[in-house]
Amino acid sequence: MNLKDFKSGVLRQEYQYKSFLPEFINHTFTWDDPQINTMLEDATRALGELNAFTMIVPNVDIFIQMHITKEANTSSKIEGTKTQMDEVLIAKHQIDPEKRDDWQEVRNYVDAMNSAIKELETLPISNRLIKNIHAILLNSVRGEAKQPGEFRKSQNWIGGASLATAYFIPPHEMQVNEFMSDLEKFLNNEEIFVPHLIKIAIAHYQFETIHPFLDGNGRIGRLLIPLYLVSNGLLKKPSLYLSDFIEKNKSAYYEALTRVRTDNDLIHWIKFFLEAVIVTAKSGVKTFETILSLKQEMDALMIGFGKKAHNASRLLEMLYQKPIVNMTDVGRELNLAKATVSSLIKDFEEKGILKETTGYERNKYYAFTRYLDAYSKD
Repeated sequence: MNLKDFKSGVLRQEYQYKSFLPEFINHTFTWDDPQINTMLEDATRALGELNAFTMIVPNVDIFIQMHITKEANTSSKIEGTKTQMDEVLIAKHQIDPEKRDDWQEVRNYVDAMNSAIKELETLPISNRLIKNIHAILLNSVRGEAKQPGEFRKSQNWIGGASLATAYFIPPHEMQVNEFMSDLEKFLNNEEIFVPHLIKIAIAHYQFETIHPFLDGNGRIGRLLIPLYLVSNGLLKKPSLYLSDFIEKNKSAYYEALTRVRTDNDLIHWIKFFLEAVIVTAKSGVKTFETILSLKQEMDALMIGFGKKAHNASRLLEMLYQKPIVNMTDVGRELNLAKATVSSLIKDFEEKGILKETTGYERNKYYAFTRYLDAYSKD
């Protein structure tokens, strides 16, 4: 099917409301628009450069975890959570009680992503995998009563206070399974010739249109993008996350999805998606460049610690994984005496590696600020 001939679906009369019935997508897509070709080339090149960095950065999995944590926080923020990045990186009991639900939602996203990457070793992108990560996402949080790990068995909607005032109503619950089955086949169909970036763009639109869960559809839909790219070998590590771009362009994102449903304009959505990939991949490359440069600088600093160099290097490795710490954390994880920890942290402060963040006399926290800053730059 040519993209310009795409028909997104029809409205279907239900009891006192109309749901949107999307078209099946498990077939080949073609296009005549040369801009898509150019953007696809740019996106593929940018993705390749990002992928290359994940293969040359030492101990890259440590830094990927920070990427995942940032993505989890930003993706959850789109859905209304208010946890800040520095709060996500400390223990739950250290969070203000009113923010602990938000904190748990973000941590669940991290757990869901890590679990999914592990599952990809034995499972393809499938409805089984999607349900598994949804169960983790909604575990022990506000959505835990909304059928975690199961496709919805009741009607949901987007916007408005009820079905009568909803902005968009996805397909009836009785049809969710057949649409998700078609989506699963599309994602794994090797007999149709659609470039992977175009395929996941179409799949993301379709997933959000089906809205198969009672809660968590936006987060699962965004999480599927890096999973698909890793599953199909475009990325060695889950290093591309579009939530930051989407959060900054939220209105344009929702408008692009809506235009497919109202005007059959799948071309506009694909261009938006490819632009998101280009911008995000280039930003990711800059982040890895900053991290590499910082790591080289820090490694040089460790030499100057003399007899303390071994413990200093151990603390630095800990900070790459946990960039906000207190003395108790350091002592426990590195098995060091309190006096040794105090001396090390003082040295790290003097060298500008750590910065005390609380201003308290007791219960102080120290942040590896330059490392954190690398993940907050555009």
